[in-house]
Amino acid sequence: MKKVLIAGVTSGSGKTTAVLGILKALNEKYTIQSYKVGPDYVDTKFHTRITNRPTRNLDNYLVPDPQVLNYLFTANTENIDLGIIEGVMGLYDGLGTDKDAYSTASIAKQLNIPVILVINARATSTSAAAILKGFIDFDKKVPIKGVIINNVMSENHYKLIAGAIHRYLDLPILGYLPHDSTISLPSRQLGLVPDDELPNVDKKIAKVAEDVKAHVDLQKLLSLATSVSEKVVDPFNIPKTRLRLGIAKDKAFNFYYADNIHLLEKTGIELIPFSPISDNHLPDVDALYFGGGYPEEFASRLAANESLKKEVYEFSQANKPIYAECGGLMYLGKVLKQGENEFPMVGIFDGMSEMTPRLKKFGYCEAYTQVDCMLGNRGQKIVGHEFHHSMFKQLDQQLKPVLLMKKVRDNQIVDTWSGGYQIRKTFASYLHVHFYQNPKLFIQFLNNLGADVQ
Repeated sequence: MKKVLIAGVTSGSGKTTAVLGILKALNEKYTIQSYKVGPDYVDTKFHTRITNRPTRNLDNYLVPDPQVLNYLFTANTENIDLGIIEGVMGLYDGLGTDKDAYSTASIAKQLNIPVILVINARATSTSAAAILKGFIDFDKKVPIKGVIINNVMSENHYKLIAGAIHRYLDLPILGYLPHDSTISLPSRQLGLVPDDELPNVDKKIAKVAEDVKAHVDLQKLLSLATSVSEKVVDPFNIPKTRLRLGIAKDKAFNFYYADNIHLLEKTGIELIPFSPISDNHLPDVDALYFGGGYPEEFASRLAANESLKKEVYEFSQANKPIYAECGGLMYLGKVLKQGENEFPMVGIFDGMSEMTPRLKKFGYCEAYTQVDCMLGNRGQKIVGHEFHHSMFKQLDQQLKPVLLMKKVRDNQIVDTWSGGYQIRKTFASYLHVHFYQNPKLFIQFLNNLGADVQ
């Protein structure tokens, strides 16, 4: 497999648009494995829509062991022609001010991936060359090999920018994407609106692909891609087990890392999907798993499904294991509030999720277990990320948080808070975790789900 990374100069440069167009244009002829730098769940779905192959996240905060991350990068490369990696934010943006702190640049260096920069041409010409020179000189260990100019207003506009780049830099220009307001993808509180909620998304992607074919030199892009080294042996040696795990999968709950799903299946877990929106009954399973998503967008339908809510509640009452992240916490609480509207949820936790106009928590964080719980024994450190437009409020003060959260930036603790709740064998928190962060932690998690792993 050859590899190439598409990174933005800033957020909003157009890297996602460029990546979708490139994926669509090349997928007709090549077998592609796509990746996304960072913890994002939504962009990956757009990739998968094009390639019909699960997109993998590459995140060196959530997966701190370089050997493990290298394995995750190379594990799915058999019979693959090209690996296309989409960056996150701007190339050097990460956690705090350190350019190597979980940025796209750090991934490019760690995995030795050539970088194609995407720069927004809006309201600029020669200054684009100065910006690109700054990016190249800022860290010469980052293998910046080319540029795509986005949001170009005219052919003359492109020639001005390209002329400046040729004059001042030795940097290949792969081409450009013209300004086109009709291809923009709508956003909401957690990023892009998911692809399966956009009726015209395929037409938009097809239009971008046509622009890519017309204005981007794809053969030059392929020539800049470099080969992946040999596949790395899986450093996670987890014994096989048997467990039937019900997994909530519908438009309300769909935030799952492909590598988490793969790891569960690889250890012998049988995943049984069900829909809290439309299914009347739970499947016959040993444990339940609720990922994140957008329960607030489907609150009325979730609230109306009384039979499923009742069975989930009874599942918990029977002391069967339930694990829930973010949207799952909101669903397992008593009430989900949007403005003046209140929607009754499952009610395992006597608390209310209230939607907020602004992000309440955003980014990477460390969690420390204050008691023995599903995520680990007391004192265990877990890394993860939070990203939500809601707050969970205890309605019963007997409901106590089980996690102490810390946000650490530039080696300074900049925020602390409490969260996460456990009743019987039901655990829920806003924290999203990657199971590949720690093998011992994952084995303990499996055992807490009811598996028997030594």
